[in-house]
Amino acid sequence: MSEENFGFATRAIHVGQEPDPVTGAVIPALSLATTFKQSAAGVHTGFEYSRTGNPTRNGFEKAVASLECAKYGIAFSSGSATTAAIINLLKSGDHVISIDDVYGGTNRFLSRVANTQGIETSFIDISDSELLKSTIKSNTKLIWIETPTNPTMKMVDIEAIVKTVKSINNEIIVVVDNTFMSPYFQNPITFGADICVNSISKYINGHSDVIMGIAVTNNEKINERLHFIQNSVGAIPSPFDCYLANRGVKTLAVRMRQHEKNALAVAKFLEAHPLVEEVYYPGLESHPQHELAKKQMKGFGAMMSIRIKGNLDTSNKFLSSLKIFTLAESLGGVECLCELPCVMTHAAVPPEQRAKLGITDTLIRLSVGIEETEDIINDLDQALKLANEVSNKKRKMNH
Repeated sequence: MSEENFGFATRAIHVGQEPDPVTGAVIPALSLATTFKQSAAGVHTGFEYSRTGNPTRNGFEKAVASLECAKYGIAFSSGSATTAAIINLLKSGDHVISIDDVYGGTNRFLSRVANTQGIETSFIDISDSELLKSTIKSNTKLIWIETPTNPTMKMVDIEAIVKTVKSINNEIIVVVDNTFMSPYFQNPITFGADICVNSISKYINGHSDVIMGIAVTNNEKINERLHFIQNSVGAIPSPFDCYLANRGVKTLAVRMRQHEKNALAVAKFLEAHPLVEEVYYPGLESHPQHELAKKQMKGFGAMMSIRIKGNLDTSNKFLSSLKIFTLAESLGGVECLCELPCVMTHAAVPPEQRAKLGITDTLIRLSVGIEETEDIINDLDQALKLANEVSNKKRKMNH
């Protein structure tokens, strides 16, 4: 059997991770070398200098590309560095269309860094195909999609958007940020996306101890250009981080199954909770794009946002009362994390844009971990009740 015919979990463990041909070590050695011996000037074994290529990094890139159903993988020192490298495919005068509800760091880069390079960005609801068509201009070169979005869990039909964009201009590059779903639950490349990006720091590594990003593609020209940028700019991950991420990716399948099991139970519990106004989770039938989620994804993941009753004080009391959930930015680790987007991950988004997107003082993002399901639910319940008690006391005092 060839590698591409193996199942996901098998590929996660074996692709790019062949035993050492010299020692037979089952786990490939961590290569910390910065330079490599050449048998003659310009004659080498495929490695010259570790910025250009490193055995540990190459193995990891190959593994993730396989999991994303892509031919090529290009890893960077962070998800943001990955974004910057992709935008470096463009030139001054080019136009980008980004989904409006996008990760705050991506919004910040496009609106406050790329614009200084002469690259214009329009933030729109890309799921509206007519709006998308009317926004595409002659200088539009790239479409940036997140699905589900961060933090309101809005979804985009990747295949439909690719068809719309390519029917107007086949040269426009369609990029999909797949961080929330990971390769286990969604593969944008199979729906026609030109580039798929993941923040490795999240589910793929899964242990909250690596900062890294990756772009994968089937397009040879894009791959060559991104490798050139990777080498020229030098925003590469360290071999040790690649080694850790290689370790993490081996358990991605089993972790994602438990993440989703917990998240679905949590979402159903919160949807029925009297102190919760709304739950945004694609696995719920109440999600307006639940049918799209079933069609496009192989599962629903473990990210959700909830809108609780009360105000900013209520949110802060809820967050500070949690025992199992840790109040921290990031997501996708084995542990439960929570955060308040309006003052944390999306603080850089202009207030008027946050208001339009519904990123209010009571919208809380949850990254459901792989702890015991009952413990997670009990933790959320006690924190909601404590937050409500504080809100009620303040209301009575004000009256």
